[in-house]
Amino acid sequence: MSSRRLYLVILSIVIVVSYATAQSKKNSLTSAEANQHIGENATVCGVVASAHYAASSRGAPTFLNLDRAYPYQLFTVVIWREDRAKFGTPEVTYNDKRICVMGIIASYRGVPEIVVRERSQISVQ
Repeated sequence: MSSRRLYLVILSIVIVVSYATAQSKKNSLTSAEANQHIGENATVCGVVASAHYAASSRGAPTFLNLDRAYPYQLFTVVIWREDRAKFGTPEVTYNDKRICVMGIIASYRGVPEIVVRERSQISVQ
């Protein structure tokens, strides 16, 4: 294969990957937009403003609150005790980081949330 042809193949791959990444970001929601998408399977992105492991609460949930700290959070990521080991210490790992979370958006006491069960549902941006 000539070097010119190889260059064109590599350039084409870079363009396709760049387009796919841009489309992925375009299709994600902000934490503020999530409330209008209850019941939908979506990707929500934001900065973890506060994180808490409620070890003594029923179900021992871990809460990752996006863009505003609890109790003023715009969106919450919930990890239940039975799935926590898959994430290590998510309240430390994800705190102050920009993340995107994929799943079904639900509402709990008026705040949109996604319950994550697999590590692959969360990506650090």
